[in-house]
Amino acid sequence: MGFIKKEIIIGIMVSVFATFCGLFIYLQYVSRFGFYETIEMIHKNDVLGPVIALAALPNLFVFFIFLKKKEDHRAKGVLIATLLTAIITFILKFF
Repeated sequence: MGFIKKEIIIGIMVSVFATFCGLFIYLQYVSRFGFYETIEMIHKNDVLGPVIALAALPNLFVFFIFLKKKEDHRAKGVLIATLLTAIITFILKFF
């Protein structure tokens, strides 16, 4: 039972890291503006939720890699973290 919890936690941590990497890639390379300008615009225009949703796209790749490697518990951790990201995005959008 402890092994399964450890694998799920690893999946969650990998998912959070992938989301932060996606956010950094968006802020640094996709946006036409500088890093800090983009952060300021996100805050000013209140679009943090959609940006977080876009940043979570790398989780899709991580999820399928774990499934392909038959690491189902880690994939479950990625799914849990992605669902939490979706809930956070929902809260930021409507509240």
